[in-house]
Amino acid sequence: MNVLVINAGSSSLKYQLIDMDDESVLAKGVADRIGAKEAFLKHSGKKDVVITKLMPTHNDAVKLVLEALVNPEYGVIKNVSEINAIGHRIVGSGEVFPDSALVTDATIRKLRKIRDLCPLHMDAHIMGIKGCLKAMPGVPNVVVFDTTFHNTMPDVAKLYAIPLNDYKKYQIRRYGAHGTSHRYVSEVAAKIMGKKSFKLVVCHLGNGASLSCVKDGKCIDTSMGLTPLEGLVMGTRSGDIDASVVEYLCNKKGYDVHEAVTYLNKSSGLKGLCGYSDFRDLIAQIEKGNKNAKLAVDMFCYRVKKYIGAYSAVMNGLDFIAFTAGIGEHTPEVREKVLTGLDYLGVKFDKELNKNAKNGEIVKISTDDSSVKVYIIPTNEEIVIARETVRLSK
Repeated sequence: MNVLVINAGSSSLKYQLIDMDDESVLAKGVADRIGAKEAFLKHSGKKDVVITKLMPTHNDAVKLVLEALVNPEYGVIKNVSEINAIGHRIVGSGEVFPDSALVTDATIRKLRKIRDLCPLHMDAHIMGIKGCLKAMPGVPNVVVFDTTFHNTMPDVAKLYAIPLNDYKKYQIRRYGAHGTSHRYVSEVAAKIMGKKSFKLVVCHLGNGASLSCVKDGKCIDTSMGLTPLEGLVMGTRSGDIDASVVEYLCNKKGYDVHEAVTYLNKSSGLKGLCGYSDFRDLIAQIEKGNKNAKLAVDMFCYRVKKYIGAYSAVMNGLDFIAFTAGIGEHTPEVREKVLTGLDYLGVKFDKELNKNAKNGEIVKISTDDSSVKVYIIPTNEEIVIARETVRLSK
């Protein structure tokens, strides 16, 4: 069974074609700059190619992806009929979707109803779904949400201290994000432990970053909130901040509310502190003596450590810490800064193992006498989406 996984953004459409018999990736790529003159498709199949072609809409992007997949020179299938199902990554579920869902007309109507909860993404998601429905009628489509893994959070963790009537009317609560990643890593950690009953913190550290607090396989807290702005210091996001800062920015800089929130989402975080958001640049700048870059990295790691401590308190202990995503997997300096000083929890790690960990592999970096296991676990959000798609399409 071949599953096409789609991740539609406002001007891009990422994809993977996965053979679910052995869960191997047959092809992957991205249609980028949709709607612009510089549009192109970067495809990896039998060979890597870049196709420059106008894609005015997401419908056109889907068509171009399918053309690439069946191309005799660099495609991997002979006919689009070899695609048995399509899975779509959706940012937010609201309270409308407690789980992944098969796409129907009613599903699309429900997605439109929760558009206000994720306005930057939902229109693109719906366009991606419609493009697939039009190009491949009759093929089952499934929506898989970034948020549903966190639906097990108890009220004390998921609710804000605002009038409950407003929560019920407007669905204002903490939803989290990166749920497919947190779910995948949690399942791998459970296999390593040999049981589902244990206390785990998953550190999904990338340009967007979040932690999850997982007890007995279920998420009981996570660092992101109503939107991905809450929580850790991130590439361009401020993370946790006093809500009154928005009003203060509006008064001092002449912003409206939208401009102030955009400032916190796009111009803050690591970028706001030192001008760089990529950790490769940050580490290089620190080596050159850039004090602001060092401050930015220290603040990033401090916030991660702070959340690990909080989640250990919530769970009354800790058995496992997992690092994943771009920074978590590839930046030993961050892992070392986060883990140093957690000896009160019984965390002991091997600096050489951490420093020399091989990219793309599951690596244990804790010592044998550490009370807490510490692992690097490469994430695989696409396979979670594909597995959900198989489950529901059948």
